[in-house]
Amino acid sequence: MALIEQTLQTTHPSRKLQIRLFNKHESNQVVVIAGAMGVPQTCYEKFALWLNEQGMSAITFDYYGMGASVDRPLKEIDTNMLQWGEYDCDAIIRFVRANYPGQKFYWVGHSVGGQLLGMTPSTNMIDKAITMARGSGYWRHNSPETKRFVWALWYGIAPLAVSIKGYFPGDRLNMVGDLPANAMRQWWRWCKNKDYAVGYEGQWLRDRFASVTTPITSISFSDDEMMSARNIENLHSFFTRSDRKMIRINPKDIGEKRIGHLSWFRDKFRSSLWDAQILPQLMS
Repeated sequence: MALIEQTLQTTHPSRKLQIRLFNKHESNQVVVIAGAMGVPQTCYEKFALWLNEQGMSAITFDYYGMGASVDRPLKEIDTNMLQWGEYDCDAIIRFVRANYPGQKFYWVGHSVGGQLLGMTPSTNMIDKAITMARGSGYWRHNSPETKRFVWALWYGIAPLAVSIKGYFPGDRLNMVGDLPANAMRQWWRWCKNKDYAVGYEGQWLRDRFASVTTPITSISFSDDEMMSARNIENLHSFFTRSDRKMIRINPKDIGEKRIGHLSWFRDKFRSSLWDAQILPQLMS
């Protein structure tokens, strides 16, 4: 395995991404790991190395304005979630097709990393997508643990914090992580709409979701403290032309006490989840 860190230029002239390539010699499969909101790509390193052990190459990246893809003070970064799909994910997909010719191309999207498939022009260049804990963010459908406080986040804490700091100081607030202002503004607007992004943005985005034909396997967890089963079903329903397979896992059924929204990529789940649940989807 050769780990290469490099900068990837998107089609936007002032927008570059930091990516990490976990290249496996003579692989015939490449897997992009698209992370969750506020989760840096380094958190997925052990999962990427496990993919190498299975004979696959892997790629991680940070959306512009997150993690290593921050090139100026965060309050000066003008980006939103739609642009993460339009520029960032699109650049990654085209990079894979140009640099890994003939290889089977999988996308493992965690939370927002799966949502962005409906916002990315080149999604149909992916052979198969596996979404992890991906659902809509509509707050009234959130799991009880999140629903108890998230209304205060969307209607008070987030707008106030962004207006004061010029970005969302999630690290200091112990919520999500630091995010560019416009990404956070867009997210809270979507989360207040029952049809999430497609409900707020309108028919053009609903049509883009419906244009995706890449097969999708959804893996979600019954103890997800953020996404309820209703969130999960709602978001996947917008992909009307994709073959969809829904897998709902109760941690107890695979010998685990807890998985939640943000833990599946930890190597403690190597045997129970990666080997037993994710690998069969990658090999199918």
